[in-house]
Amino acid sequence: MRKIGLILFLGSMFNVFSQNKQVLYDFAGLPQTLLLNPGLETNYKYHVGLPLLSGFSLEFGTTGFAVSDIFAVDNRTITDKINTALQNIDSRDYLKIYSQIEVFSVGYRFDEKTYLSLGFYHEVDGISYLPKDIITLANEGNTTYLNKNFSLSQLLYKVDVLGVIHAGITRKVNEKLTIGGRFKIYSSALNLESTNNSGTFTTNLGDNNTYIHHLDDINVDFKTSGLIENNEYINDPSIFLKNTFLGGNLGLGIDFGLTYSISPQLQFSGSLLDIGFVNHKKNIKNTITEGSFTFEGIEFEYDANNSSYWEELDAAFKEQLPTIENQESYISWRPAKLNAAIKYSFGNKRSKYCYDSTYKDFYTDAFGAQLYSVFRPLRQQFAITGFYEKSFSNKLHAKLTYTIDDYSYYNLGVGVSAQIWKINFYGILDNIMEMSDISSSNNVSLQFGFNLLFN
Repeated sequence: MRKIGLILFLGSMFNVFSQNKQVLYDFAGLPQTLLLNPGLETNYKYHVGLPLLSGFSLEFGTTGFAVSDIFAVDNRTITDKINTALQNIDSRDYLKIYSQIEVFSVGYRFDEKTYLSLGFYHEVDGISYLPKDIITLANEGNTTYLNKNFSLSQLLYKVDVLGVIHAGITRKVNEKLTIGGRFKIYSSALNLESTNNSGTFTTNLGDNNTYIHHLDDINVDFKTSGLIENNEYINDPSIFLKNTFLGGNLGLGIDFGLTYSISPQLQFSGSLLDIGFVNHKKNIKNTITEGSFTFEGIEFEYDANNSSYWEELDAAFKEQLPTIENQESYISWRPAKLNAAIKYSFGNKRSKYCYDSTYKDFYTDAFGAQLYSVFRPLRQQFAITGFYEKSFSNKLHAKLTYTIDDYSYYNLGVGVSAQIWKINFYGILDNIMEMSDISSSNNVSLQFGFNLLFN
């Protein structure tokens, strides 16, 4: 069991992502910022993202432990390290999965107040909380935990692989207020989820045998969509890729955003993203286990009149704790995200050329704070970021961030955006203080992209 636990830890460690893009948010007027807030003001006539290269983000991290906790070079055995890591986690620790690749992205200024944008991107999004009770039971057994209720409610995860077709509008209402919205069509290629589970497993000293085991009020529901077709697992990657573009289970969503200039130097912005759902109807397989069962070990006494002990035990188990499979459709809600930021601009005052052949004043420096939150099955997750921006010229910008979240209290990130002729490139690196020893880090991220911007 300990070897299995180690394999599970390692397998999950290299597939953990986050979705807070605090460096990219409201940075240098990049087209990708419109995906984080459709109400951010743009300053170009139109843009074209380079296919598959306009927006790429990759992050990994986890709460509760790091790779170095298991593989650190010291005098302890690997078994001791795994046991220590297991002891340090709790049921609120989790593994998060998130990645996003823009397949294409374009935008066009309809008039002096209206900017339209549309695109298509692939997304992997998921979370799995670490079931402390189940991990402890699998690793240490139940002998030393008599009378303890191991809770199955800690079994909680949700994973989505999907494509998103989107179209947005950004509208400048007046000199102070800009608003925006985005309409989304979700095409789910894969959904795995299990939430709202309940029940306990308890071991007591028995009367007729050493121990008696209780499975009480079990209600466990596993939902899958896009994983199985005609009672066989789908193992062809091309099928999943195809289903991300109007070929899988479909859903709808919307984004809202705004920017408000309190004064020429003080600005507030905020957005609410992914208010939507997916209706899963195709390639469904749901498994539900419900009931209670008490088992007092195995009696190995030979009884010539009862030679079907195992059959009777199996029948009793299935009767009292039945497992039902069905193909019923279900709705999966997207994890809604909230952004809110306040920014104060200062420094040298300069002018930049605008889409309408005029010039707009801007300040070379800015600082502020941003709040990020995502709604998850167990609890809402938060991150708070302080940032400083510097414009070295109209074509070269940099941003430095300091973020406090579930992963770390000292996450330092940096971003650079540069434009040569019509070609814009941006690169972002997060948690740079941990780059010298990634194995000890709980979160490291990389983002980059190429765009063509036309004034």
